[in-house]
Amino acid sequence: MGAISRTVVSAESETLFSIVSRWAWLVHKRDKRMRSGGMFVKQLKVGPMENFVYLVKDEESSEAAVVDSGWETKPILEEAKRSGARIEYVIATHNHFDHSATLGELAEAAGANTAAHESSPLSVDLRLRGGQKIRLGKSELEVLHTPGHTEDSICLYDGTDLFTGDTLFVGTFGRTDLPGGSAVKLFHSIQGTIMKLPPSALIYPGHDYGEVPARTLEEEAGLNPALLARDLRGFLAVVS
Repeated sequence: MGAISRTVVSAESETLFSIVSRWAWLVHKRDKRMRSGGMFVKQLKVGPMENFVYLVKDEESSEAAVVDSGWETKPILEEAKRSGARIEYVIATHNHFDHSATLGELAEAAGANTAAHESSPLSVDLRLRGGQKIRLGKSELEVLHTPGHTEDSICLYDGTDLFTGDTLFVGTFGRTDLPGGSAVKLFHSIQGTIMKLPPSALIYPGHDYGEVPARTLEEEAGLNPALLARDLRGFLAVVS
C-alpha cells in the first residue's frame, strides 16, 4: 500500500520521484541533527526483510539504547564503537523474530540489558509498562503501549523521535491478521496514543517500506490511510 496517491507514471519517473524524495529526506535528517542536541539517532537497515534497527544515544553521557535486533548485530556494534555509544538497553518493539531474534546476542556483546513490554512472551531482563521512562543520561525514552500488530507492541518516544516498530510505517501500518493482532486495538493505539503526540514527532518505522526512511507525524497524517481514517468503521475498511 503506497503512501501517496498519484496518477500512473512511467518507471523512470517513479524512480526519479523516489530518488528526489530520499535526497530531500537526507538533507532534512542532516540539518535536523546539526541543529538539535540531546539524542543522536542512527538508523541501520539489516536482514532480508528490510528491517530498520536504531542506535539512540544521549549526546552528553553517550549512554545508548538499541531499538530492535532480529538479524546481524555487527553493524550495530560497529556503529556504537564509531560513535562512542555505550549500549545500556536492547529493546524489542514486539516479539516477532525479525525484531527480537538477536536481542540477547547483542545485549551480551554490549554488556546491556534486554527489555520488552510486560505482556511479551520474550525472555528479557526488564519488563516495560506503558508510560514508563527509560533514562539515558539526561535524556529519556517514554514507553507507549500500542497493541494491535501484536499485544506486546510498543513505541518509544524521546520528545522528538518516535520509534514505531511495526505499529506504523511510512505510508502504511502493521498487519493485524497474525496471532495477537487486533485491528480494533491498532485503531485505538493510533488515534488514542500516536495522534496525541506533537505533529513534529519524527516517525522512525521498523521496516523500510516507504518512499523515505522516516517522516513527521504531521506529514504522515495527511498521507497514511491508517491516520486518515478517523473513525473505527473507516479504519476497518482500510484494514480489510
